Amino acid sequence: MTKIAQIRRNGRLRRHRRVRKKVHGTAARPRLAVFRSNRHLSVQVIDDDAGTTLAAASTTESVLRSNSGATVAAATQVGTLIGERAKTAGIERVVHVSSPSVAHDGSPIIGGGADPAVSAHGAAWYPETKAIAERMALAANGADTAVTVIRPHLVWGPGDTQLVGRIAERAAAGRLALVGGGTALVDTTYVDNATAALVAALDAVRPGARCAGRAYVVSNGEPRPIRELVEGICAAAGVPFEPRDVGLAVARRVGSVIDRVWPRLGREDEPPLTRFLADQLGTAHWFDPRPARDDLGWTPHVSIDDGLRELAEWFDRTGRSGNDGR
Repeated sequence: MTKIAQIRRNGRLRRHRRVRKKVHGTAARPRLAVFRSNRHLSVQVIDDDAGTTLAAASTTESVLRSNSGATVAAATQVGTLIGERAKTAGIERVVHVSSPSVAHDGSPIIGGGADPAVSAHGAAWYPETKAIAERMALAANGADTAVTVIRPHLVWGPGDTQLVGRIAERAAAGRLALVGGGTALVDTTYVDNATAALVAALDAVRPGARCAGRAYVVSNGEPRPIRELVEGICAAAGVPFEPRDVGLAVARRVGSVIDRVWPRLGREDEPPLTRFLADQLGTAHWFDPRPARDDLGWTPHVSIDDGLRELAEWFDRTGRSGNDGR
């Protein structure tokens, strides 16, 4: 295992331990656990109070072996099966976590809402598979089972190895780049606010509720230039903020080339840039907070500035930074 792979694995384990300290399944609110290996996909609906699994599905089952493996088609079958079995187990309320990227076509989003998920993401498998899953989840909404979808936008905070970790790592290595100078206005979500939104959604959703069968984008509601947020994260991590500028047009062309070439090289690691990522970093996308406020009774309680202070305290307390690769 390479050093980078080990770092990411350790990060996943830390996130798992942190989540399990806070997420506890009950009979009324069971949790969904997902495990994916290189060959198989398994999901379980768990009641931790009773120590029992209420429903489960896996590509190792004989009914799914004709399309086994950790593929999109297999995941679709597993998702369908676990939904059916969860209904049979009497589960009536579901909150599905999605992403605003399911409706992003590369155009700027200015005060937008939760537009319907689209299937036109090309080689960008993250938004494409998220869109497939969201449509499946909403299709399960009905008289007996209520489903609502929450799309947190760019979640970050202490312990985050995705946005925060990558920014800190690249800044420390002198490889930090900003698309279009980082001037695009973008909404983000501090992790505590995202968690509170999920809890509020679970409290609100039930058959016949206004939020049943609908999707909601949640964020801090504080759109800022990407450059400003990245600079704040670098300051919290104690790493230099010396980005180079890459034009949006150039970033899109390079990302499109990498989209085509990366799979042909047999690479399984994350590419340095994709067309989807270029669009995300180089175009404005911020959202109307009123639907989530009105229908879920949720508002963010931690501001970006307060979140950056908490992030800096976490780096100081743990001794982690982009310089040590942890």
